[in-house]
Amino acid sequence: MTTSTTGTGAETELAIGGMTCASCAARIEKKLNRMDGVTATVNYATEKAKVTYHGDVSVRDLIATVEATGYTAQEAAPAERPTAEQDVVVDELRPLRQRLVTAVVLAAPVIAMAMIPELQFEYWQWLSLTLAAPVVTYAAWPFHRAAFTNARHGAATMDTLISVGTSAAFLWSLWALFFGTAGTPGMTHPFELTIARTDGAGNIYLEAAAGVTAFILAGRYFEARAKRKAGAALRALLELGAKDVTVLDADGRERTVPVDQLAVGDRFLVRPGEKIATDGTVAEGSSAVDASMLTGESVPVEVGAGAPVTGATVNVGGRLVVAATRIGADTQLARMARMVEDAQNGKAAAQRLADRISAVFVPVVIALALGTLGFWLGNGAGLTAAFTAAVAVLIIACPCALGLATPTALMVGTGRGAQLGILIKGPEVLESTRRVDTVVLDKTGTVTTGRMTLLAVRTAEGTDEAEVLRLAGALEHSSEHPIARAVADGALAKLGALPTPEDFAGVPGLGVQGIVEGHAVLVGRERLLAMGVRPSERSREWGRAMELPEDLRRAKEEAETAGRTAVTVAWDGEARAVLEIADAVKETSAEAIRRLRSLGLTPILLTGDNRAVAESVAREVGIAPEDVIAEVLPQDKVEVVKRLQDEGRSVAMVGDGVNDAAALAQADLGLAMGTGTDAAIEAGDLTLVRGDLRAAADAIRLARRTLGTIRSNLLWAFAYNVAALPLAAAGLLNPMIAGAAMAFSSVFVVGNSLRLRGFRAAD
Repeated sequence: MTTSTTGTGAETELAIGGMTCASCAARIEKKLNRMDGVTATVNYATEKAKVTYHGDVSVRDLIATVEATGYTAQEAAPAERPTAEQDVVVDELRPLRQRLVTAVVLAAPVIAMAMIPELQFEYWQWLSLTLAAPVVTYAAWPFHRAAFTNARHGAATMDTLISVGTSAAFLWSLWALFFGTAGTPGMTHPFELTIARTDGAGNIYLEAAAGVTAFILAGRYFEARAKRKAGAALRALLELGAKDVTVLDADGRERTVPVDQLAVGDRFLVRPGEKIATDGTVAEGSSAVDASMLTGESVPVEVGAGAPVTGATVNVGGRLVVAATRIGADTQLARMARMVEDAQNGKAAAQRLADRISAVFVPVVIALALGTLGFWLGNGAGLTAAFTAAVAVLIIACPCALGLATPTALMVGTGRGAQLGILIKGPEVLESTRRVDTVVLDKTGTVTTGRMTLLAVRTAEGTDEAEVLRLAGALEHSSEHPIARAVADGALAKLGALPTPEDFAGVPGLGVQGIVEGHAVLVGRERLLAMGVRPSERSREWGRAMELPEDLRRAKEEAETAGRTAVTVAWDGEARAVLEIADAVKETSAEAIRRLRSLGLTPILLTGDNRAVAESVAREVGIAPEDVIAEVLPQDKVEVVKRLQDEGRSVAMVGDGVNDAAALAQADLGLAMGTGTDAAIEAGDLTLVRGDLRAAADAIRLARRTLGTIRSNLLWAFAYNVAALPLAAAGLLNPMIAGAAMAFSSVFVVGNSLRLRGFRAAD
């Protein structure tokens, strides 16, 4: 049950069935919005309608309206974590794939026999009929069903034209075979391109009926494959959470239960490396929590007793006991899942170009066919001649090349994109790339590496940098803290090997201390040095507090001003160095920003990090300070994108984290870094496999090029059909001209699409 009450009325979400194209969604939306007190948005991609209603309207009334429009509807089930039984993948594309395979296998010989006179043996026309019949009936059934539904409600879509055209071609061929002269043994279609009035009783159009069905089914199949992934972002978000949790009973005993059995107030244990099961408050212990997947903050958050923690974040330090404060649908993770779904539902359904054109083209063709029939009957040409001309109009208008226009360009474009590390989800994505003028870049993991890195070592006078790295790196190598890992990895990269500490201890929230090569070493916050901690008898010199000398204090302040984390190093009772740790900017990010600007895009840096960090990164890659939006909470990223859209901008979003998923869905164009989380990848429209921001510029160029190819394909596909319509209406179109025009338009479309194979990434 998804009904809820808001200040403006009740809201519900309906699952819609039976839609075959974007115009179906538009028709349902129009019918719902005509109801008093109802505001509805129907999304063809997710097959859902989000409806706000008030007054005397009920959910039952909404469902009845949808059903009266010719579709099915029911209340959508709420998003839940998939169970083991639900993990079995249902192949909902199987029926469509079966129809496509049937159509291709049977239509290929029919087309070959019709177009190649050498293959026309004595009874070839009857074999063509045998092969074409299952294609026009079984394989094309979805088009006939949709056309019937549209006709009941006075509407015409591309399904109508496909159904009428293929049916007309097939039925006329049946009449010509059984009652005309086309069934005569030895009948052939000679390959002659002449304009002359012919006897329709000797012509069959089975190749048109079978070929159009196969081509259009291919387009629908590739579109359906892209549409199937629309809900995957929600599943990926829900999968991020922990599945089991260790609950502590009142007597302190531990027991492991499924996370959905957790109740508010329960105390549960989180060991190092485990996910926090749900939102709560730390009751015991202290640790560092990696919340980057949710918040985008690259530096782990230190938590202790009384600190709030969020479900699905990772405990990277010590043992924690957490008291649950929110569970199930109330958690931040669940709220983010709802935000992704709302963003997807609120996104206007992108109508396919062919459907938009068909709104005018289909009624005009049908009217022209009826007018042709009436004209020739009125002029006494006879029933056969009149029907020949009328059927010729329908056949030549039937969109054979149109069925290839989108899928061939999309297949070539997406194939070339895959070679370059760019994945395009579907044809509806391409329209967005043309309009985009602003690109919002998530900082962590997109512009930067997403990993804490040792960037600089600032030493006191007389101190050797290699010695600092050897002693500090050896001590930090024993810690699991992400900042400690950055120091250790940096030291290993420069020195190759590190000594083993003779003594080691962690000071929660401050750093580490121990004995390395006989030296009493401290690594951590400046406050650790000031405390003068003494963990063992072997380190008596730690009994006094230490202060940073002026040069190191200045180095620490400069590092913090630049948005970096400053780690102090001391040994044998004296401060020796300041280490600068930060999320390093990718080497290619500055070049990527320049390429995005060259495409006419304005880059904006968006991050949950603090302002100083964000502006430091922006300066390094060439983004103006006024185009930096920092300290943004996860739920506010969607609002930032909405605000930019409200300003009249068309927004592309590039991100890689869970916290970016809703913003990626809300944006006009979502580009997900393939090195990021599944939730972000599934919410995006384009996926950049390489994790290189330069691929974003290449992706937009490729998408725009592919869209341009689809547009030119559609233009030529219609042009060939429209140019031949007057000949058909005049009764001057013989079968070979119709077949040749259809074949030539198809060859042109395929050839034009293959030009995309020459696309190159910018040097």
